[in-house]
Amino acid sequence: METIVKTHVGAYGIIIKDNKIALVKKARGGYKGKLDLPGGGIEHTELPSETLEREIMEEAGISVSKYSLFDVTATNIKWKIEEDLFEDLHHIGILYLVETNEVELKKEADGLDSDGANWYLINELSESQLSPFARYALEKMNYIKK
Repeated sequence: METIVKTHVGAYGIIIKDNKIALVKKARGGYKGKLDLPGGGIEHTELPSETLEREIMEEAGISVSKYSLFDVTATNIKWKIEEDLFEDLHHIGILYLVETNEVELKKEADGLDSDGANWYLINELSESQLSPFARYALEKMNYIKK
């Protein structure tokens, strides 16, 4: 059994309107099947804010009109890639509060790691549905209890 040790740094958006949050359903990776904040990995030479805008457009199909830094956090996840191959991922997230003038989200998969975005009523979400970053953001904003 082999384990790959990896660190991943990404920028993620917290988009809340009318007690609903925009989340993407993860299609692959350690959070497969979970609801996650739209966002992703910072590419070479990219600023975190540029990543935020690009990733929200790619995954949710909307543009960012305004953003502000919310927090920086990290989590660790170990997951099975293949039969005898695991990944031990140190996942660092730069989280932003995001405003958008758009309400229609991209429902279709992006062909990468999103199975589409949707608005979810915050009070109807269970912790087990959420990725660590989505859960962390909602806890810190007092939408769900720790």
